[in-house]
Amino acid sequence: MKKPRLILLLSESWTMTDPRDLKAIVRFAREAEDAGIDGFMIGEHVVMGPNSCFIAPPVNPRDWLMAGNQVPDYPHPSNLHLFSAIAAVTSRIRLLAASVIAPLRHPLMLAKEMATLDLLSEGRLIVLPSVSWQEEEYAALGVPFHQRGAILDEQLDIWQRLWTERSPVSFAGKHFAFQDISVVPEPYRLGRGVTLWTGGRSLIPAIQRRLVTHSQGLFLLKPPSAEELGQLDIALQAAGRSLDEIELAAIVSDSFTGADDRLEVGRVVENSIPLQERGFSTLIIKPAQFIDDSAQMAAFCRETMRQFGA
Repeated sequence: MKKPRLILLLSESWTMTDPRDLKAIVRFAREAEDAGIDGFMIGEHVVMGPNSCFIAPPVNPRDWLMAGNQVPDYPHPSNLHLFSAIAAVTSRIRLLAASVIAPLRHPLMLAKEMATLDLLSEGRLIVLPSVSWQEEEYAALGVPFHQRGAILDEQLDIWQRLWTERSPVSFAGKHFAFQDISVVPEPYRLGRGVTLWTGGRSLIPAIQRRLVTHSQGLFLLKPPSAEELGQLDIALQAAGRSLDEIELAAIVSDSFTGADDRLEVGRVVENSIPLQERGFSTLIIKPAQFIDDSAQMAAFCRETMRQFGA
C-alpha cells in the first residue's frame, strides 16, 4: 500500500478550542502543513433550524456530527471565508470545502467565490457541492427543499460551461437562466476549473451520475463496497473515464465507549487498512477526537503522520 494522504477535519474542533477563536483554526492549518498533512476539510451549514437536533446530540461531543444530531446554535463558520485566511498563510496544503450546500446560493455568485479562492490558493481548492439534509435551512433561505437535487444538477452544468467554454456563456434551465454572462476571475487552472468532488451518504444513482459527469473525487459517509466501485468503474468507462482517475476518500475513526474518552491513533490506523487495501488513498480524521488541548495540535499531526506512514 502507498502512504495515504491525510486530511484533517477542522470544522468540529470546539472541544479543544473556543469557537470564537477562528484564528486558532488558521494556526492549526499552518502546524498541519509543517507536519506534512495533505489537506484540511471544513464543512458548513448556513443556518440551523429548531429541529436540527431531532435525534439528539452525540453522547461524546467529540463524535462526528451527522444529520439530526446538531444543536441549533452549533458554530458553523463560513468555510470559503475561513479557507481564504488559511490560503493566505499556507502554500501547499489542499483546502477541502466538504461540503458546500450549493442550492442555497445562486450558481454565478458561488462560481465567483470559488474561482477567487481557487486563484488565491493557486489551485488548492476542492469543493464538494451537496444538497444536505435540513429542510428548515432551505425554508429560511427561500429555496425549495424538494427541488434541491435538480437545482444542484443545473449548477454543475453551469459551472462546467463557465470553466470549460470561452466567455460569455448563456444558460436556460428550469431554475436558472442568463444570457451572455462572464464570471471573472476564472479559476487557477484555465479550461479545467475548480476541482470538484462528489459525496453524500451512499452511492445512490444521482451521486454516481454527478461523479461520472463532473467530479474528480468521491467521499461518502458510507464507503462504497467493492461491488459498487465495480459498477462505478463501468459507468466511468462508458463515459470515457476510469476509476483510476477518481480520488477515493473515506472517514477513518473508531467507536467511543463513553462521554469523556478519546480515540487512539494506532487503533484508527488499524481500522484504515481495509479501506486502503480497497483503493481509498485519502483518509479523513478529526483531531478533536484525539486531543482536547489545542497546544498539542502540532505534535498530534507529526505523530499521526508517523503512524500512518509506518
